[in-house]
Amino acid sequence: MTRPTIIGLTGSIGMGKSTVAAMFERAGVPVFDADAQVRAMQGPGGELIDAIEAAFPGSTGPDGVDRDALGKLVFADKEKLGRLEAIVHPAVGARRAAFLSENADKALVLFDIPLLFERGGHEAVDVVVVVSAPEATQRERVLARPGMTVEKFEHILGLQTPDTEKRERADHVIDTGTSLEETEKQVRELVETLLAARD
Repeated sequence: MTRPTIIGLTGSIGMGKSTVAAMFERAGVPVFDADAQVRAMQGPGGELIDAIEAAFPGSTGPDGVDRDALGKLVFADKEKLGRLEAIVHPAVGARRAAFLSENADKALVLFDIPLLFERGGHEAVDVVVVVSAPEATQRERVLARPGMTVEKFEHILGLQTPDTEKRERADHVIDTGTSLEETEKQVRELVETLLAARD
């Protein structure tokens, strides 16, 4: 039996990646959401709480990791960010391996990874799908988020591979600058294409 084709889904902030991941799920593709796994492991009673509190005292509480407090500590400090990633990434990797073995009999699986290119994750997937929308649409979506500022948005963009480069490196691009129906149609067609490529 052959293993599943692994799709790596990525896209810059505000491009609609989570929406597209849900569309893949509706099309029958199991989705591994790295961010959701991190939130679970950092939530109340999460397995990473003790290690994060030990490394960053005062960053956790009864509700798990205080994301704002932790963010302020690591946001502009590469060394601290590296320490946090050294705690988080191996744990996410273990959960991803478990997800793969649970879905070993599926034709397609999807890894939803925000920083796919930035962290070298594109080397561990078979197909890279980039979610993209026009710059003005992206800006409008992101600045509508609660607590988002132009400065914060620019900082996040600075950490991410530019959209144009992501599009160039992608095997497939899903355009989310259209209606949800049109986007979902693109997803369904891509799933059919990828399934056909396995036959």
